[in-house]
Amino acid sequence: MAATAGASGARAWLQAQHLTWLTPKRMKAVTIALVVAACGVSSVGISGSTPAPSAHPAAAPAATATHR
Repeated sequence: MAATAGASGARAWLQAQHLTWLTPKRMKAVTIALVVAACGVSSVGISGSTPAPSAHPAAAPAATATHR
């Protein structure tokens, strides 16, 4: 959702620039390209998962009791 929101913001910024070459047909193509690129980067380039624990976790140090 954040990726498409960013793409939408970029599209709005482009539209606000009043560029002469940015016709409605080109604007539609730019919008599609922005959404596809944003979704691709967010799904491939950004990992939200934590790394898997190692196969052999380090042993916890033994508690040394000094009860007297």
